[in-house]
Amino acid sequence: MNMQANIETDVASYLDLGLRDQWHPVLSSWEVGANPVGITRLGENIVVWRDTDGKIHALEDRCPHRGARLSLGWNLGDRIACWYHGVEVNAEGTVADVPAVHACPLKGSQCVKSYPVIEKHDAIFIWFGIDPNEAPQDLHFPEQLASEEWSAFLCQADWKVNHQYAIDNVMDPMHGTYLHCTSHSMAEGERTAEMKHRTTKDGFIFEKEGQTGVNFDWVEYGNTGASWLRLSIPYRKEFGPGGVFWIVGFATPIDANNTRVFFWRCRQVTGWQRHVWRFMYRNHLEKLHWDVLEQDRIILENLAPNARQHEFLYQHDVGLSRLRRLMKKEAEKQLKKIAALETASAELIPMQDAAHV
Repeated sequence: MNMQANIETDVASYLDLGLRDQWHPVLSSWEVGANPVGITRLGENIVVWRDTDGKIHALEDRCPHRGARLSLGWNLGDRIACWYHGVEVNAEGTVADVPAVHACPLKGSQCVKSYPVIEKHDAIFIWFGIDPNEAPQDLHFPEQLASEEWSAFLCQADWKVNHQYAIDNVMDPMHGTYLHCTSHSMAEGERTAEMKHRTTKDGFIFEKEGQTGVNFDWVEYGNTGASWLRLSIPYRKEFGPGGVFWIVGFATPIDANNTRVFFWRCRQVTGWQRHVWRFMYRNHLEKLHWDVLEQDRIILENLAPNARQHEFLYQHDVGLSRLRRLMKKEAEKQLKKIAALETASAELIPMQDAAHV
């Protein structure tokens, strides 16, 4: 295999587990209560817990003593105690105590990876940084989540598919006319369309030409500290106040074969209209949207093996092709950054050894 082929393989393997140096939603807020929660995201095992003030913390899910899962242990507020031998690790990844030994050199050692965490909009976001010495980027949300003039519900699901397929699915407005043609909101519109894309401040929009406000007619990709997708679907008046229905979505890799999708379902409503919309959503509309999401899951989980390696893309796929190129370019950049850090670390070790001679 030549060098270019090796690079392509490295990039593909890297992308299978997701891009770093950005925030990813990992859990809904309600999933973390009194007990530690163990998860896998971007192929990394992580323990998440709340301290006595309710603040979220996240560590590598590994006791530095013998490698037991810290998520199986006890929440002591500012630290977690391992179930195996009681070793206590605080939120910074430092061993706070080894109660089984009077004096242990492990105590005071920072030997577990700690993750920056933000809790916003009913979800927990983790920063997956490449360089631990670099501060996380600021995280900004689209208007539908950031503005008080909007109301949103978070929906999440685990799909047995690589996260790139989930992203491709949202970047494909044309599938709504076919896959979701019997749904409550996507039965209208032309079954043939020309597509175009245009650049935005944070990414780009991919849309049907000459058709807006009829079906799932467009989608936007943006990166504002996290990568998100945004779209709107027209709603009939009988579906309550708030006008057009919006979705803000994220696809977080669990591992190379599984993804957790997060979709915030939003409408622009305040005052009494907000209460009416939220009542209607919980009592009628939510089930209809789950039916649509289930159609997506069935299609994606039953794609042909290695579907991406046997595609014949056409004009409707310009949007997902553009996003794939952006992701590939970013993956190449991140791999170079990782290699540079590894080289610098390797050069530093002999210098440290010499200093102790």
